[in-house]
Amino acid sequence: MKVAVVTGGTSGIGLGVAKMLISKGYYVFTTFVGKPLEEKIENFEAIATDQSNREEVYNFIEYVKGKAEHIDCIVCNAGLTIRKSFTETSDEDWYKMMDVAVNSHYIMIREFFPLIPAGSRILFTGSQMGLNPHATVLAYGVTKAAVHSLTRNLVKEFEGTGTTVNAIVPGFVDTPWQKEKPEEIKQNIYRKTAIHRFASIDEIVDAYKFCIDNPFVNGSLIEINGGYCFK
Repeated sequence: MKVAVVTGGTSGIGLGVAKMLISKGYYVFTTFVGKPLEEKIENFEAIATDQSNREEVYNFIEYVKGKAEHIDCIVCNAGLTIRKSFTETSDEDWYKMMDVAVNSHYIMIREFFPLIPAGSRILFTGSQMGLNPHATVLAYGVTKAAVHSLTRNLVKEFEGTGTTVNAIVPGFVDTPWQKEKPEEIKQNIYRKTAIHRFASIDEIVDAYKFCIDNPFVNGSLIEINGGYCFK
């Protein structure tokens, strides 16, 4: 059985990707913070891991190494937004967002490297905010821009192995987190999007599936934004 690691895999895009991988025959290990997933899913193991805590990241890595002899797919999905203005964002806020989205994933891929067979798949969840600056959370956009750069730089590390590294770059997606937005803000985003709505999770998951199925897609930032900022 193939093995996958999906970070932040108990809700939203991460859970959608995990279920897709399970349907393709993978056993999935995932990180999560907060409440455990109540849904029972076969071939799915969720380990509570705060990815801003270096010790917990290494504990997760060692746990997976103790269970799996190979890791055929890694989906670096976890991210963090701390909604503060530029001047109110503290050093701790900055480091925490960077640790979750960038540093913890760099460490995981480096530590799992000997377990990654030829022809594997590595995928990142980027963001439109890493391409188009978004004034409300500067630090989040910078973390996602770093994710995009990490994606392209890792391609050279796996050159000649058939392992591909890509990033899915969503616009606004109808996840539980987005449901908390005030209706006025949602409508403003709809007006900036040619499709006039948020993406469904399934529409975004399809892009991950495409990258897994197509061995020639490599080093790509695949935007799925519905025509965001088309006017």
